[in-house]
Amino acid sequence: MTIDGSARPETAEAADAPTEPTPSARSPRGWSALRPLVLRMHFYAGVLIAPFLLVAAASGLLYALSFQAEKVLYAHELEVPVGDEVLPLSQQVHAATKANPDGTVTAVWPSAEEGATTRVLMADPDVEEGKSLAVFVDPYTGDIRGRLPSYGSSGALPLRAWLDELHRDLHLGDLGRNYSELAASWLWVVALGGLLLWIGRRRSSRRALFVPERGPKSRRRTLSWHGSVGLWAVAGLVVLSATGLTWSRYAGENIGAVQDQLGGATPAVSATLGGGAGDGGHEGHGSGHGTPATAQGPDVGIDRVVEAARAAGIEGRTSVVLPSEGKGYVVKETDAQFPVHLDSVAVDPADGAIMDELRFADYPVLAKLTRFGIDAHMGTFLGLFNQLLLAALALALILLILWGYRMWWLRRPGRPVARGAWRKVPPTMLLPLAAVTAVVGWFVPMLGISLLAFLAVDIVTGLIARAGSRRRDPAESA
Repeated sequence: MTIDGSARPETAEAADAPTEPTPSARSPRGWSALRPLVLRMHFYAGVLIAPFLLVAAASGLLYALSFQAEKVLYAHELEVPVGDEVLPLSQQVHAATKANPDGTVTAVWPSAEEGATTRVLMADPDVEEGKSLAVFVDPYTGDIRGRLPSYGSSGALPLRAWLDELHRDLHLGDLGRNYSELAASWLWVVALGGLLLWIGRRRSSRRALFVPERGPKSRRRTLSWHGSVGLWAVAGLVVLSATGLTWSRYAGENIGAVQDQLGGATPAVSATLGGGAGDGGHEGHGSGHGTPATAQGPDVGIDRVVEAARAAGIEGRTSVVLPSEGKGYVVKETDAQFPVHLDSVAVDPADGAIMDELRFADYPVLAKLTRFGIDAHMGTFLGLFNQLLLAALALALILLILWGYRMWWLRRPGRPVARGAWRKVPPTMLLPLAAVTAVVGWFVPMLGISLLAFLAVDIVTGLIARAGSRRRDPAESA
């Protein structure tokens, strides 16, 4: 996976020296015909898109490390000494509302293990839209351990939430989302193109495919590290690209539409009083915590609701969403670590009866895969191992980009393969390739638009170079 990946001679003089074409050069077939086109595309993507990928990789690395940093930075809010007996959940919620009377409780995350606080989530006028105020309650004493803004379905606290927004949109809102979508749109193209170029190179041993070469610093050694590390990282990078696109602004809409057509929309338990279907949707970057509770009428209370949910098999790490107008309670498992526990039930506030239940085992296969992919991208699927893997992939991508630029610099002026590479591709390969590219470019708009921009730049620079050549050699132009 090189930025230019070319096997041309190291010097410009050797590269520009005329050679006598061979029969195979006149009519290349297969990979030999396609390689110059892949090489040129990899070069342009590497030079022009790499800065966006570098920002995404660096912010992603910090985000992956923020899970463990949160445990240290917010230890006072998250941890308490283990007591003798856990207070009823209703008393813990009462303590939180007493400490923050201006807030409206929307959800409660009961303490999931010994020594962990209960998190009471509130809609609060002092917290920005899309976030909740998390009030941390000691489940043994009812003492308030602290208040922090909380964001998303994973309950990201300020540090992780800030890094999440940096990774997603550079804190620029919708405008900034274009950067991350552009990076995700091209990451799989650069990765797979580089894989083809690396595998297609001639080498003396198979070991050189997987293990970087040693020796003095040179472009060859840099290429070896770039290609070998890229080979090991390519699968993870493609998965990151695909999962990142699922919640992107433009491609995400197309992916969601296809998923719905295939019957793979993520289901949701129905909490509508008197019946009704639940709405589907998946959680990820940008998920909030719902609307304030405004339900009226009889309410058996959160303790009875939790008991009913446990009787229905909802156990372990859970979230209790309080009823809003026309809705009942929703109690759902939130353990995304494998094996996942993501079952949910809706409970009637009037009598504590189970109105509806949804088991993760009953999700459509595509919805399960989507959930696994998004949770893996967010670092919650496999816990610490997932976070370390994300950090390793982000670090690998950073190194690949830096190695690529180094190779470009070592072979100044860093020209890509000669123009007109597409003319060497047989029509039987070129036409299907063009059709697939057009479909993919429409489905992933940021990829298609930037690809057209690359083409325009290439055409303009080619015309400028041709005009300059004619001015230098009037006899030839005549």
